[in-house]
Amino acid sequence: MLKHQGTCLIETDRLILRPFQFSDADDMLTYWVSDPAIQSLYSEPVYTTKEAVNGLLDRYISGYNQSDYYRWAIQEKESGICIGQLAVFLVNNDHHFCEIEYALGSRFHRKGYCTEAVKAILPLCFHDIRFNKVQVCHKAGNEASRGVIRKCGFTYEGTLRDYFFAAGQYTDRLYYSMLKSEYPANI
Repeated sequence: MLKHQGTCLIETDRLILRPFQFSDADDMLTYWVSDPAIQSLYSEPVYTTKEAVNGLLDRYISGYNQSDYYRWAIQEKESGICIGQLAVFLVNNDHHFCEIEYALGSRFHRKGYCTEAVKAILPLCFHDIRFNKVQVCHKAGNEASRGVIRKCGFTYEGTLRDYFFAAGQYTDRLYYSMLKSEYPANI
């Protein structure tokens, strides 16, 4: 049986993972949700106005009323900037698994932030909530995300061919997972 507790505050050496606030709208707009290159990496729409971002935040924040809702703003401690987001979604209560997603503004890439954030939520997923399996995926060609997944110790499971259709072309979706029995030995 899973023990849901909702989105909680998690601190790492360089990051604060916390629930989103409406005050994050400007950072989101500046650093990632308005960037087509970032949003296309995880098949999300581009947001170009503060009103649209506030609508997105309204959906995020209203989810916090549910104990099985997990979405964090990734805040860089040094600057205080909300640099991205991390979520546990596709929560399956019957079969005890979930999927994770993350997005980070390009200015903050190649600093190890995504790896640090994903590693920070794995104890919550496996020990506190008690998922048996955590899965994650990336689009073919997204080598940065593949690197995060590899550094976090996930195992490749397979490819869903031509899964996404965008900009007139099909793209594969590559799946990875980690089992509770493998954590933390493979990190």
